[in-house]
Amino acid sequence: MIRIDPKWVEGLQSSRSREELYLYLQKAIELEHSTIPPYLTAYYSLKPGLNDGIGNLLRSIVIEEMLHMTIAANILVSIGGAPSINGPGFVPRYPGPLPMGIGGKDFVVPIAAFSLPLVKGTFMVIEEPEEPIPVGTLRAQPPHYRTIGEFYDALKEKLRGLDPSAFGHVDRQVVGAFSKDQNFPIKCADTACQAIDIIVRQGEGSAVDPFEAPGEPAHYYRFGEICYGSKLIRGQDGGFLYGGAPIAFVSDGVFPMKENPTADQFPRGTFGRLLSDNFTEGYRNLLNALHLAFNGEPERISAALGLMYQLRLLAQRLMGTPLEADALPTAGPVYTAE
Repeated sequence: MIRIDPKWVEGLQSSRSREELYLYLQKAIELEHSTIPPYLTAYYSLKPGLNDGIGNLLRSIVIEEMLHMTIAANILVSIGGAPSINGPGFVPRYPGPLPMGIGGKDFVVPIAAFSLPLVKGTFMVIEEPEEPIPVGTLRAQPPHYRTIGEFYDALKEKLRGLDPSAFGHVDRQVVGAFSKDQNFPIKCADTACQAIDIIVRQGEGSAVDPFEAPGEPAHYYRFGEICYGSKLIRGQDGGFLYGGAPIAFVSDGVFPMKENPTADQFPRGTFGRLLSDNFTEGYRNLLNALHLAFNGEPERISAALGLMYQLRLLAQRLMGTPLEADALPTAGPVYTAE
């Protein structure tokens, strides 16, 4: 299950006012965002034209994480809060822990090129359901920690306890950037809880079904498809297994990026440093556009999504640039808002 520092669940459960919920919704925004840089880097590191099956799965997960971030921000806006997207500390320090202690105190998330161990040892840990459904060699483990599912359940309970007049500000919400059945206005507790259920279902599936929609496994199981090299299907016994169409992995189709790149990966004044700084500035611009979109200028979301696709070109140019002349490994993207 997804482990979380118990103080966040217990603090949320003991909150007494609408204003106290602002902190917890901000943390939900930060959590949903924090997965995007590592997932994007793995996606960007796949060389164009190779590993397209894996790339499509990674891209689909990143888009849904953007949706989840949007949902959390819209709920905060609806109850009168103001999301902070580009402030100090919004972007986690990689390598390092994720917000709210996700994964446990010893869980460290890197910025790294795609690899199967990265998917299994990091990405599947991030997305692990509260009660994983046994699939092939995967088996559910007994819970020992509070979970992100409990956090979202507590949030739904608190939202249902608010007066209906607490919800509104529809004109300030980002609506329609994703499919209308997933990105709708938050007008009341029922629509807020319905939106939270989308976050949980897309990330974890349900206790009885690993699919968020027909043919679409939840994130945890999509990463499982990548790890085990086959699509998830229902077996003849009614269970589930990774035994469908193959998902090929070509090891030569990944840029040899050095793990956890930093701003000083190239000396100042060099062309490599210019490439690195251009990516970081582009990422800051993305966060700034998202901040404006979630704070009264929802039309900015189109520009934000466009910037995310431009970042792929900047990142892959970095990943094709050796850190030393004619030598591997190559450079990589640096994510920071500061």
